[in-house]
Formats: sequence, C-alpha cells, structure tokens
Amino acid sequence: MPKLKTHKGAKRRFRFTGTGKIVRMKVGSSHFRRRKHSKVKRQYSSKFVVHPTNVRQIKQALPNGLPK
Repeated sequence: MPKLKTHKGAKRRFRFTGTGKIVRMKVGSSHFRRRKHSKVKRQYSSKFVVHPTNVRQIKQALPNGLPK
C-alpha cells in the first residue's frame, strides 16, 4: 500500500483546532485593500470554521493532519 500524501496547498490553508474542527482564513484579504472599509479589513484577520459540506474533502487532502 503506498503512502498517503498530504496536499501541500491544503496544508497551508487549513488548521485543526483542539476539538477537531477545521478552520480557515477568508480569501482576498490583500486584493484592493485600500478601498475596503475598516470593518471588512478587521474581518479578514479572524478565522472561520469550514462549512460541513467541505470537511470530507479537506480530510482526504490532509490524511496525516487529523486529530487523534
């Protein structure tokens, strides 16, 4: 059986919390930064929980990153 490889793009984009949830950052944070409102720019710095419909795909991309 071959080794399970980690998807390097997913490794950089997603993190697992201590309780096993997958969190992500918002996209587009540096695009047209000057014309965005302060509230929107603040929202880019917070982390968001991944939608349940995408969890299975991310877990397949990160086979070794799953919490034990």
